[in-house]
Amino acid sequence: MQFLFIIFFKVMRRVKRNVLKPIDWLLCYFIMYSNGVIFYDFISTGIPLIDIALGGKFFVGTNFKMNNRESTNPIGRFQHCSIVVGKKGVLVIGNNVGMSSTAIVCHENIEIGNNVNFGGNVTIYDTDFHSLNPKVRINKATDRIGAQCKPVNIGDNVFIGAHSTILKGVIIGDNAIIGACSVVTKDVPTNEIWAGNPAKFIKKI
Repeated sequence: MQFLFIIFFKVMRRVKRNVLKPIDWLLCYFIMYSNGVIFYDFISTGIPLIDIALGGKFFVGTNFKMNNRESTNPIGRFQHCSIVVGKKGVLVIGNNVGMSSTAIVCHENIEIGNNVNFGGNVTIYDTDFHSLNPKVRINKATDRIGAQCKPVNIGDNVFIGAHSTILKGVIIGDNAIIGACSVVTKDVPTNEIWAGNPAKFIKKI
């Protein structure tokens, strides 16, 4: 009896995925198109959060993959992919990039190269969000205005481990690997592995 339940469950799970796949794609297409995203072919499981401000720009290359559903990558801390671009922001994502429950906030400029893979729940910010001056920060009217922004650049063939955070002003070189749960605050050279909080050099590749 248990065996029959297992077979039934697996069949229903596969049917669910096949039914939801075209619906996910259609809704994602509408969200990207209505936000003015320049895109080509993509695959999306689940529905992402995409919010591009008037004046902001988001370009994404071919074979873009987003996972927004816990059932297809159950690694914990589930969330949808979240991509927010401010009115002066420019976000560029290259070809063959995959992400899962990733959060990107771009107020100035973020560039992601080709063949980049993000582990689950990676976050990338090019802004401090708030002023670093406590006198400015206590005033809501000036707090966000005083926030500092610096571009982020991620090269080709980079792998960023799950739950890592990439902060403003960082350049990550080609072929680099960032270990899981790292906080990257400084540049990572090409062909190196970095990990930790803050992320530090581990070894050459």
